[in-house]
Amino acid sequence: MKIRIKDNSIRFRLTQSEVSELGKNGIVSSFTEFVDRPFIYTIEKTNDATLSAAFIENRIVMKMPEAMVEELVSTDIVGFDGQVGPVKLLVEKDFVCIDNTMEDQSDNYPNPNLKC
Repeated sequence: MKIRIKDNSIRFRLTQSEVSELGKNGIVSSFTEFVDRPFIYTIEKTNDATLSAAFIENRIVMKMPEAMVEELVSTDIVGFDGQVGPVKLLVEKDFVCIDNTMEDQSDNYPNPNLKC
């Protein structure tokens, strides 16, 4: 899972297996290991009506409504957005990059802009 934070914007990008895990288990999580403790970022399926997020200690938790999770898993929809106070939220499928990149993209979604 990738996370991008810029000012008051947080974007999570999920690979195919991560979307599947979220649908199956209701949670997907990743972390960056810092010297003193990890920075954890998680998406949890909830019964809430809207996308929301909380920052508690060293952890960002994106709370995603069950209906959105089901739609992300079972349709071609790319993602969902929301807002908590001034913070804009986005959860989306991670597509293969068009440009050359060194990262492993084998589990990313096929990019609809690539002609194969």
